[in-house]
Amino acid sequence: MKLSGWGRFPVVECHIAAPRNQDDLIRLAQSRPLIARGNGRSYGDSSLNSQLTLDMRHMNHMLAFDNETGQLTAEAGVLLSDIIDTFLPRGWFPAVTPGTKFVTVGGMIASDVHGKNHHKDGSFGSFLDWIEILTADGEVQRCSRNQNADLFEWTLGGMGLTGVILKAAFRLRPVESGWIRQTTVSAANLAEAIDIFEASGSSTYSVAWIDCLSSGPSLGRSLVYLGEHAALTDLPPEKLKAPFETPRKRKLNVPLDAPGFALNRWTVKAFNAVYYKAGHSKSGTQLVDWDTYFYPLDAILDWNRIYGRKGFAQFQCVIPLAQSKAGMQALLKAISAAGQGSFLSVLKRFGPQDSRFSFPMEGYTLALDFPVNRRSLDLMDKLDKITLAHGGRFYLAKDARLKADTLALSDTRVSQFREMRKSTQAAETFSSAQSDRLAL
Repeated sequence: MKLSGWGRFPVVECHIAAPRNQDDLIRLAQSRPLIARGNGRSYGDSSLNSQLTLDMRHMNHMLAFDNETGQLTAEAGVLLSDIIDTFLPRGWFPAVTPGTKFVTVGGMIASDVHGKNHHKDGSFGSFLDWIEILTADGEVQRCSRNQNADLFEWTLGGMGLTGVILKAAFRLRPVESGWIRQTTVSAANLAEAIDIFEASGSSTYSVAWIDCLSSGPSLGRSLVYLGEHAALTDLPPEKLKAPFETPRKRKLNVPLDAPGFALNRWTVKAFNAVYYKAGHSKSGTQLVDWDTYFYPLDAILDWNRIYGRKGFAQFQCVIPLAQSKAGMQALLKAISAAGQGSFLSVLKRFGPQDSRFSFPMEGYTLALDFPVNRRSLDLMDKLDKITLAHGGRFYLAKDARLKADTLALSDTRVSQFREMRKSTQAAETFSSAQSDRLAL
């Protein structure tokens, strides 16, 4: 069947198999090459293999939970949304979460996802205790920082190219309610936004929406959202009776692919102006439910159809701290000048991270969505060059169009990753359309 990532670009004809247990998977894995696929929420072609794509969603059992430590043991196909539904009413929440809850445990590990709290807590791997993985020799290996440590480290951010993740043990965080104490701070430009981030390092969560079509003195004007899990003392009396109950929101739906002309400089500019004005008027602190704060787009079913039938591509880079302000300004100037704006433009602060192949490093990360067309693809090539000039690198979980030489120039770890895959025979067994494109 034809498959794509969440960006709906590219589309690849794939042979699909859906193992229901470990024995099924081991038998299927004798066919090579292959790649494991979770819920298909990586944006590009990282979970697509035309010869064999393993749909892991049937391996979706939660196996054990430790009420003292918050450690959950689960199969790779378990959805983050199911974890939240199960454990938030018991006072536990994911320690690190990406911007959607419709991802699998295996996908979060393969991407080593980060959240709005990376500056304080690091990536998902910081809370991962062990994994079990099917390797190229057909054996299932338990891996941790103390056992098969090399395989453990390479698997974090390895995009499924070290083996098939079967199960994992990771820690949740204790919370007292299902509410977030959100503080909205408006920033007149990028420099002001970065100053707010730097002054808010003690906040557990921080993220900024950026108006990427603003220019001049308003270049990079932003709304910065700071967040803390609300304690019982933060709740009004009417919420104390059931602190984990939050409003059930009506789901919106995008029933059709938007026409290509619907997203243009003028419609995005108008949306950004309205959004910034509305956010600016709500500056201050208020209680919002967990779903609204962490997963605003999940409330819109099939929101990827907004970009039309050709799909969209996301550009996400991280630029090291010393170069962040100059690099981000250069990126935003190029975007504004091209008129290829994105209304989903997100800026986050990363803390230090020393890892074998994970995306984050200390600095700032910018993510933007663009409809797939010649102009936007040309623009993203320009953004790649700006990123390279400022010592940045790229997030493979969002990539659909990078070139192999661009990736290699951006990240000295690429050659080591390739050598590891070759020496362990993983390169002969596990591959994706993305790994082929990027010569991984």
